[in-house]
Amino acid sequence: MPLVVHVVGTRPNFMKVAPVMRACAARGLEQRLVHTGQHYDARMSDVFFEDLGLPPPDLHLGVGSGSHAAMTARCMLAFEEALGRLPPPDWVVVPGDVNSTLAAALVAVKAGIRVAHLEAGLRSFDRTMPEELNRVATDHLADLLLTPSPDADRNLAREGIPAARVARVGNVMIDSLLASLPAARAREVPERLGLARGGYAVLTLHRPSNVDDPAVLARLLSALARVAARVPVVFPVHPRTRARLEVPGLAGLAGALRLVEPQGYLDFLSLTSGAALLLTDSGGLQEEATGLGVPCLTLRENTERPITVDEGTNTVVGTDPVAIVREAEAALDGRGKRGRRPELWDGRAAERVVDALLR
Repeated sequence: MPLVVHVVGTRPNFMKVAPVMRACAARGLEQRLVHTGQHYDARMSDVFFEDLGLPPPDLHLGVGSGSHAAMTARCMLAFEEALGRLPPPDWVVVPGDVNSTLAAALVAVKAGIRVAHLEAGLRSFDRTMPEELNRVATDHLADLLLTPSPDADRNLAREGIPAARVARVGNVMIDSLLASLPAARAREVPERLGLARGGYAVLTLHRPSNVDDPAVLARLLSALARVAARVPVVFPVHPRTRARLEVPGLAGLAGALRLVEPQGYLDFLSLTSGAALLLTDSGGLQEEATGLGVPCLTLRENTERPITVDEGTNTVVGTDPVAIVREAEAALDGRGKRGRRPELWDGRAAERVVDALLR
């Protein structure tokens, strides 16, 4: 049977690869898991492996943090060396759009190994986003492009990628969500925090464009404080963001929010599934909100997941405080988007991934 090497580096990668590894195992494929270590904090890595039932990595590359160039270069060097310690794979599967994704794809292609890009074809059309550059480059390197939605197929066709290299499989993030939802709800995290289901909002905020500029972060926090006057806003604070909140003046603005430590996958899903509203600058949470049927406000000027706006529960509001407060109040008044799950977001995307690999 074919040997598949999965390369993960960050939390969203773990959620995408877990169902694919289960589907591969069910079909008898041999597998290896390589963790680059781009997310290395136990709260952002180890607990996700446990919650998702992922096996321990066969290899951990220990890349760590750093500039985009340094991180990508270290990952390339480490993954090239790692390939020499593994049996020759038939496929290297790279999920998402992080530095690990691009680094592993480039090394594998140059070694003559076929690459499958999981979650291919997404575009924000904003080249100031490092993830956008990773997405475009990885798609043009990969032999097989596994897309989640029709807009991704159209993007790839527009860029001249042959249809024979593209397979629409659906959204593997939703596979993880649907499989994990009963266990997540059983954890009763809102109840443990003294929150009434449907009576609070959840916030995530970590993008450099939002948290590195004190003026932008202050603008966001002032709007979020107004939302928090209406309902509790639970804010699991990313380590990057926590450091920014220590700037004089910002800590006071953040005081209106309910700051908690980063959550594991199941605990966070327990929180989001019971929320009245999600506010985020991440990509994956836009998809999860649509999967859960919870209104979502994206605190960015664009999204690489337009299907969550067109069919799902997502509204892109940017960083304008007036728009944030207006749309948050609409959602809390019951006028937020409910949407629907798009086609193939059915919990069986990983099975279609394996079908495509075997074809």
